[in-house]
Amino acid sequence: MNGLVVRAPTICVSSVKLSQDFHNHLYPSKFFRTRTYPKCRCIKNKDTQNVSEGFSVLKSDNPCDGGSLWSSMAFYLFSVHVPLSFGGLSAVTSILHCSALDPQTEALSLVALQTLELIGVLLLLRCPGKPQYKLRDFFQEKRSAKERNWLFVSALGFGFLVLLVFTTSIIVDWLIGTKEVNNPILKEILSSGPISITSCILVYCIITPSLEEIVYRGFFLTALSSTMKWQQAVIVSSVVFSAAHFSAENFIQLFIIGLILGCCYCWSGDLRSSIIIHSLYNALTLLITYAS
Repeated sequence: MNGLVVRAPTICVSSVKLSQDFHNHLYPSKFFRTRTYPKCRCIKNKDTQNVSEGFSVLKSDNPCDGGSLWSSMAFYLFSVHVPLSFGGLSAVTSILHCSALDPQTEALSLVALQTLELIGVLLLLRCPGKPQYKLRDFFQEKRSAKERNWLFVSALGFGFLVLLVFTTSIIVDWLIGTKEVNNPILKEILSSGPISITSCILVYCIITPSLEEIVYRGFFLTALSSTMKWQQAVIVSSVVFSAAHFSAENFIQLFIIGLILGCCYCWSGDLRSSIIIHSLYNALTLLITYAS
């Protein structure tokens, strides 16, 4: 055998060559010299251990510049979100020269306003990104996230969300008293006809969940997770998500919703999971309001 292969996890130094030189020094005659010598060739072990991924699979390299993150969120909240979501219906009333909108017109106006806000968000997300990134890079899932079932986490997250919100609702009702209808304005719109019902379903179950998940999870949470631990990023994004609704009465419940949606998005790495949970929760809210 002319060669001996030794496999080891680290590179080693062979002592065979040293022994050979020492032998030739003691026995200079060719008769005593060894003709062949075993060669030691160490090969690094190529076996790799699978390092388990953490809970969050969000990318650490975020396509958004760190300095533009908070300025972009502030611009969105005060230049896009507040004017359209809280002042949009008043603007429609002024344009139509009427004192108040009927429920059907109000429902159709909500569809138009939320669609405009969604378009504005998609245009805004093109501004803070680094030049080498495109819009889709904000929502591109990590490769390891493909091994995780986003449908499973959607079902699990929705069930857990309903349980927590139901529990907190009981506590809030016990502390401040019960209400006959959660949202009397929404109740009136839902009771005004099929066009209003269809508009509400379109707004609350499709447009708004997509809009808010793109902003608060797809953009904001992803950007925060590249600068801090994912747990801290979920908490911060949930606080901003809850505060952006400007509802002190529902702040705790909205914060809990943000936590669950953020955790589901961090684990799945797929924005569809949080959008589906958000949509199902809003659909359940519409159903309860309509039946109340």
